[in-house]
Amino acid sequence: MTFSQENMPRHIAIIMDGNRRWAKAKGMPIGYGHKQGAKTLEKIVRYANKIGLEYITVYAFSTENWKRAEEEVKALMVLLQNYLDDYTKRADSENIKVKILGDLSPLSKGMQKSIQNCMERTKNNTGVTFNIALNYGGRDELIKAIKEIGEQLRNNEIQIEGITEEVVSNHLYTKGAPEPDLLIRTSGEQRLSNFLPWQLVYTEFLFIHKNWPDFEEEDLDNAILEYQKRTRKFGAN
Repeated sequence: MTFSQENMPRHIAIIMDGNRRWAKAKGMPIGYGHKQGAKTLEKIVRYANKIGLEYITVYAFSTENWKRAEEEVKALMVLLQNYLDDYTKRADSENIKVKILGDLSPLSKGMQKSIQNCMERTKNNTGVTFNIALNYGGRDELIKAIKEIGEQLRNNEIQIEGITEEVVSNHLYTKGAPEPDLLIRTSGEQRLSNFLPWQLVYTEFLFIHKNWPDFEEEDLDNAILEYQKRTRKFGAN
C-alpha cells in the first residue's frame, strides 16, 4: 500500500475491543480470544513498523479491568507477561521500542521485572515506539499529574502562572510523544472508556465493526487512507 507521506499519521492509538465476544461467538473460552488478540497485536505492530509509523499506543488493560473475573485477570496478566518476555528476546531483530504506560505498582513483582527488562532492552531501538497502556486509566493519569504539579507548587519549583498545557503534558505517561493523530476502536463500540482523555482532544476517531482478533493489516491500511481523506482543523475554520 502506498500512502501520501505528506499526510501520514505519526501516532495511531488503538482500543483493541472484542476479544471476549469473538471467542464467545466461536464457542471458545474467553482466554482463547485474548490469545488470538495478542497474535493480532503482534502482527499489527510489526506492520506499523514496516510502513514507518512512529508511534502506536494500545489499550491492553485498564484500571477498571480489575473488576473482571479473577480467573480472567490472572490469565490476562500471564499472557501479557509472556508477551513482554518474548519481545525482550526478539528485541534486536524487531527494532521496536516498547514502553509501558500506567501505574505499575499493583502489578506482581514478576510482571514489573518483565516490564523493566523489556523497556531496558528495547530503549535504543529506532523503529516504531510501541506504547502498551497497562493498568492505565485516563482520569488516574490526570490525578497523578495534578498531584505532581501540586508538589512542585508547594516546593516553589513552579508558580501557578507557569502551569501550561506543556507542563501538564510533561507529567503524563506519554511525555515526549506526539498526541495521537488517529484513534481506532474495534468491535463497533463508540466510546473512549477512560483512554487518553487529555491526548485525544484533536484526534480523528474511527470506529470499526470488526472484533480485534479479526483485524488485519488491510484494516490498518484502510484506516490510514480514511484518515488522509479528512481535514484536521484544530478548532480553526
